[in-house]
Amino acid sequence: MSNESDDLRPEYDLDFSKAVRGKHYKQYRESSNVVVLDGDVAARFPNAASVNAALRAMLQFAAQAASLTSISTEAPKTHSVSHNPQG
Repeated sequence: MSNESDDLRPEYDLDFSKAVRGKHYKQYRESSNVVVLDGDVAARFPNAASVNAALRAMLQFAAQAASLTSISTEAPKTHSVSHNPQG
């Protein structure tokens, strides 16, 4: 390199004079899926895989409970059976 005070090569001479601070921040925050657990909750899980497994189990349980609730609140189905002694 010809200039010892500048570590960048000339082809990497970047101009940040028109940069906008936080330009993509809102989009990043909306698409990010990072969740911070409270300390007491985090203490129960050794890693991300265990958190995901627990959440999937809760989702499955909730779906099963919802399907059981919807079945039990439906009106009973009546079946009419006709008996034909000649048939």
